[in-house]
Amino acid sequence: MAVRRICCLPGDAVLRQKARRVPAFDSSLQQLIDDMLETMQQSGGVGLAAPQVGVSLRLVVIQMPDEEPIVLVNPEIVKRSGEREVVEGCLSIPGYAARIKRAISVTAKGRDRSGKEIRIKGEDLMAQALEHEIDHLDGILYIDHLANPDDLQRVVPEDDAGGM
Repeated sequence: MAVRRICCLPGDAVLRQKARRVPAFDSSLQQLIDDMLETMQQSGGVGLAAPQVGVSLRLVVIQMPDEEPIVLVNPEIVKRSGEREVVEGCLSIPGYAARIKRAISVTAKGRDRSGKEIRIKGEDLMAQALEHEIDHLDGILYIDHLANPDDLQRVVPEDDAGGM
């Protein structure tokens, strides 16, 4: 396993591209998953999408506090319900956070690291992480949900802005 460099705005164009579907569950995918998990954990994030480490594939990893990590390959959201306002940040936009609207509950489907079909239902932080990471796969960042770009706030390192 290896910690990979996290791509950041404004310089890394991969963050704005629509990612390609994962074609095969081979050893290179397994290595990427392991690297992403280590990178996410080392960075203190809750989730990480492959484009954030420079790989334009539809792959996300998510780990809620004190829980086992989740790997979603070729994920898609199949259901959203409710709406709430959250403070959100992103490992690819360090030092900033903003209030945006996210669903209260989200159901996503995809495949796990071995290729088995899975469905994940999440509420609150898990729902937020699913929406945030799957947005990354379509080149969408949380700042794209801002009604006014002036709502983006600089945060100091002690603040926990919920980096995804």
